[in-house]
Amino acid sequence: MSQGNFVYLTKERLVEIEKELKEMKTNGRKKMAEKIATARAHGDLSENAEYDAAKEEQGLFELKISHIEDSLSRARIIDKSQLTKGQVGILSQVKIKNLKTKKSFDYLLVSPEEADFQEGKISVTSPVGKGLIGAKVGDKVKVKAPAGLLEFEILSIE
Repeated sequence: MSQGNFVYLTKERLVEIEKELKEMKTNGRKKMAEKIATARAHGDLSENAEYDAAKEEQGLFELKISHIEDSLSRARIIDKSQLTKGQVGILSQVKIKNLKTKKSFDYLLVSPEEADFQEGKISVTSPVGKGLIGAKVGDKVKVKAPAGLLEFEILSIE
């Protein structure tokens, strides 16, 4: 949830990202340099597609490092204990029921940087996330999603 220009992260996710960045800057850059050196050894650089590909990969790799550094520079830590209780917000564990299919779902609402649908973590900026923000137990919310208009009932919030 980049509000203003901030990137909101949990302390755990911040540590993971910092660890990933450190790995990229040390071992990742070393591997990139080795790839380029290997490609350079294959002869004339003007006709060396492997060298060009390695240099392009290095550029994309450095761009990714730059993006991560930018995100970290704008990071704000979210402390779950300071969040509003009783209504859906970032870091809320929500149980909802689709009123059409009668199926229930459990989701943890997180920042876009932490979203992982396979783990039940949805972004507060996703259509469902936006629709749930501010809702309370018992509320019925309508969500405009790519699949059409969905209606949910909030069963619980933790």
